[in-house]
Amino acid sequence: MPVEAAPGLPEGTRSLLLLGPAEPAFWPRFQSSPEAADGAPNPLDRWSMRVIGALAQAHGGTALFPFGGPPWHPFYSWALASGRAHASPIGLLVHVEAGLFVSYRGAIALPRDIDLPPPLPSPCPTCAAPCRTACPVGAFDAGYDVAACHGFLATPAGDTCMTQGCAARRACPVGAGRRDPAQSAFHMRAFHPS
Repeated sequence: MPVEAAPGLPEGTRSLLLLGPAEPAFWPRFQSSPEAADGAPNPLDRWSMRVIGALAQAHGGTALFPFGGPPWHPFYSWALASGRAHASPIGLLVHVEAGLFVSYRGAIALPRDIDLPPPLPSPCPTCAAPCRTACPVGAFDAGYDVAACHGFLATPAGDTCMTQGCAARRACPVGAGRRDPAQSAFHMRAFHPS
């Protein structure tokens, strides 16, 4: 994305590449990594640092991550400025291809201009918005009620969300079926550890 729309970047940045999983191929690739097998904490963050760090170095850029702060990089704002992700009816990002399962493992700030894909309109205005009513406890009815979500996930009724991913995210027709349920379960365990 063009840097004039992206605050908080290293000096000299001309372009910013946001990097997210290429699903569904991503999860098996990560699962075969040394980080996934070594039993140490934060395997996905460590994998992201290794892989994205190497890419940044190979291309003369600087790797930036959505974890490891403070300070925290404004990935939500960067995603909106990219023209490929938009605010959904429930406030989460929705990507034009990945839907509500959009995620960013990192970014690379480059000191040169690059050709970027054109912005695309949000898929939400033409959607029936099943995400609005899919949450079993209405955690997205007025903003995001984290306490209601966490409380539900701690019950037997929350098992489907814990093993397959957030019901509201799964309701999005954009990108449906791209994310491996095991990947969603991994993220849900990180969000709500037992």
